[in-house]
Amino acid sequence: MLGIALFFIVLGILIKHGKMYFLIAGYNTLSKEEQNKFKIEAMTTLFRNVMIGMGIVIIIGGLIADYFQNPAIEKYTFFGALAIGIPYLLMQSNSKKYKKDE
Repeated sequence: MLGIALFFIVLGILIKHGKMYFLIAGYNTLSKEEQNKFKIEAMTTLFRNVMIGMGIVIIIGGLIADYFQNPAIEKYTFFGALAIGIPYLLMQSNSKKYKKDE
């Protein structure tokens, strides 16, 4: 699980600071005109924060699972992080908050 957590953290950093916008589903298939309708810097900040947050929750869950010697805790925190993080990311990124006023 540590590998997955680190993958999420690296992915979040690459999307924001590496400007790997093609990793945002559907963004690279939009025309340049359509892409300009989005506040991409704000959206990539959201992606970075959520991905790093999910990674940290997974790491903390792994540490707690090791401390209590209960591997179920690691699974609960992993799936909990995904169950909360992914819908939150989808709802926020599709909100009007990240579209430029025209």
